Amino acid sequence: MAAIRYNDINTSAAWARLHQHQRATRHMHMRQLFEADSRRFQRFSVELDGLLLDYSKNRVTGRTMELLFELAATANLRDWMGRLRSGERINISENRSVLHYALRLPAGSELIVEGVDVVAQVQDVLARLTTFCERVRSGGWTGFDGRRIRDVVNIGIGGSDLGPELVCEALASFSSPELDIHFVSNVDGQHLARTLERLDPATTLFIVASKSFTTPETLLNARAARAWFLQHAGEGDIARHFVAVSTNTDAVRDFGIDVEHMFGFWDWVGGRYSVWSAIGLPLMLSIGPDAFRQFLAGGHAMDRHFFAAPFEHNIPVILALLGIWYNTFYRAHTHAIMPYDHGLRRLPAHIQQMDMESNGKRVGRMGEWLDFDTGPIIWGEEGVNSQHAFFQLLHQGTRLIPCDFILPLNSHYPIDGQHRVLVANCLAQTEALMRGKDEAEVLDEMGSVPDELVDILLPQKLFPGNQPSNTIAVDRITPYTLGMLIAMYEHKVFVQGAIWGVNSFDQWGVEYGKQLARRIEPELSDGAETWQHDCSTLGLIAHFRKRHRG
Repeated sequence: MAAIRYNDINTSAAWARLHQHQRATRHMHMRQLFEADSRRFQRFSVELDGLLLDYSKNRVTGRTMELLFELAATANLRDWMGRLRSGERINISENRSVLHYALRLPAGSELIVEGVDVVAQVQDVLARLTTFCERVRSGGWTGFDGRRIRDVVNIGIGGSDLGPELVCEALASFSSPELDIHFVSNVDGQHLARTLERLDPATTLFIVASKSFTTPETLLNARAARAWFLQHAGEGDIARHFVAVSTNTDAVRDFGIDVEHMFGFWDWVGGRYSVWSAIGLPLMLSIGPDAFRQFLAGGHAMDRHFFAAPFEHNIPVILALLGIWYNTFYRAHTHAIMPYDHGLRRLPAHIQQMDMESNGKRVGRMGEWLDFDTGPIIWGEEGVNSQHAFFQLLHQGTRLIPCDFILPLNSHYPIDGQHRVLVANCLAQTEALMRGKDEAEVLDEMGSVPDELVDILLPQKLFPGNQPSNTIAVDRITPYTLGMLIAMYEHKVFVQGAIWGVNSFDQWGVEYGKQLARRIEPELSDGAETWQHDCSTLGLIAHFRKRHRG
């Protein structure tokens, strides 16, 4: 493996020039930038296969982008992209390759990593998934009383839940009317109980999604689902109603699942990047194998663009650099994502996990402490609902909050011109955040308000504007365009991690709380010995013991 040096990007000349440029331009207003350049949209937008990125409503000039591209070159970004693509073990803390993009390579491709054709392995699993899904979707796979499967319950957590749930909801208009897909992740018993109370065990199929088949939350829910099922059927029926996405053959067999119906994936697939793998089984059941392959094809189209396009026209690279510009140089610590599509309402949560679990790091890839800001807080909600929730803060609050607006230009549900209203709202918000409303405009609107009220009302009605946003538009949400969109964010996260110098593909911070939970859980029983805890935790354990009625 090529030598990987300590990260010293923040001591580079490119870094210093960006700091100086930010100080020199931080008071410029985007309204003036648009007034000075009638071709700003054309200069600061990129299109790929019907996906348009308009980044003209950002606090950037041509010089800003030149300096950001210089930063990418200084960080050897092109070299890191090559390492990712070749299968080098860039996840150094776990000594793994990072090859989720290989899940999207088409049949007939070849990618040899350490003597193994990764594409052949992926296509073998896809073929098995296809055969299984066609049997279920056609009604050839039946439950214990001979009726076809009507409901599928995916039991997983994190990447085994958020990605598949997002894509199933987003592509509901492509789903089979014969199958309803449900997702259970929370260890809170009501999530599973409220799902099962609507289902018939004889026509329900469970997918237990856990690579190791040891994930505590997933196994708790899986065992509870198994107990519910066995109230209505026998042990021998489990094999017809439970399948697994896992690599732990022994544990799957011990659960009662036929290992012929166990679908695996590889340690080079991180959970938050796994929707393209067998973790996408509920999606393939919902939309069918052909549409699933279109989803993969959309992701692959974005991959080709990412690996080949010059940085000046590279959509994920541009998004990543803009994020670094605000997060690291403006110290804008949050980033909002607003999809103007009801089916994409889980997109902010999926990107939240992808981004914050990847780049929420204070340590560089070689263990050095970083003295600058890395991963932002990702949050958001679907539009137009979000306009009536938190947009007040975006328009008139004290914080700089960059935003992504995701906009399909056509709807699968065209009801009486409602989509035009949706699009108008989205475009209006991006313009309002950019322009703001100045004193002259407010006074003109106020008309003949008595003078004594002007001093009170005028400040309330001013909008500073200059809030940056990207608009990402697609013709409509399809398996292909959704694949492009998700792969775009995956590559954005990779680019930012490469430039900041963090390992975007481990998540040790997730494990610490799990370790403590395993210690605390037995201590919640009356009379159990407790370990050394702080007085707050000990007090809460005692309060639980006193009040719990379970």
